[in-house]
Amino acid sequence: MKISCFIIDDEPLALGLLENYVSKTPFLKLTGKFSSAISAVSAVQEAPPDLLFLDIQMAELNGMEFARLVPERSRVIFTTAFQQYALDSYKVNALDYLLKPFGYSDFLVAANKALQWFQLNTKVLADSVQPSKDYIFVKADYRLVQIELSKIQYVEGLKDYLKIYLEGETKPIISHITMKNMEEMLPENLFLRVHRSFIVQKHHIKVVEHNRIVFGKTYIPVSDSYKIVFQEFLEKQTLL
Repeated sequence: MKISCFIIDDEPLALGLLENYVSKTPFLKLTGKFSSAISAVSAVQEAPPDLLFLDIQMAELNGMEFARLVPERSRVIFTTAFQQYALDSYKVNALDYLLKPFGYSDFLVAANKALQWFQLNTKVLADSVQPSKDYIFVKADYRLVQIELSKIQYVEGLKDYLKIYLEGETKPIISHITMKNMEEMLPENLFLRVHRSFIVQKHHIKVVEHNRIVFGKTYIPVSDSYKIVFQEFLEKQTLL
């Protein structure tokens, strides 16, 4: 992943050194360079970076004060010649503290700490938005029934209920839920809507004949509304 970053320091030599260090680090992308905290105020609000390398001792607005204006999603690595600020730095979204003068090896350790933090944060967020699951529960005959996703061949929607056809089962499970609700429950990477009345599992599609999916003696039509999506799926899976 690429981490966008600002560098903010009122010493030209320090600013140039930071710019050089960032350019040498493959996972960092410099999106802002400022010689004072005041000049960075509007930029950090309009286009907040993932990470800021921020000096503390600066005129008008020091780094510690500026860090309190940084949006919650951004993180800070302080760069300063004054060790007494180390404890306070961890109160304002700071991931690390670099004591001047520091070399590239120290900079890289701090940058890698930031990379690990963002990778972990991204994974946690992804897991919370799209939790992995291998089964669902549906209401059938006034009971909640657990169904393994891998066994679902296709779902047929009728007027007031739907039928869930499972691999190895002779009779479908009948549930009084809508096709819309069922479609929302099923993961997109496994299932495909091919008709107003049918959802099929991609892995169970074995035969396609004249724009129909064949499940034994059952022929499931692919309607015009879903034909383009279905053709795209087939093209990705077909060797010509």
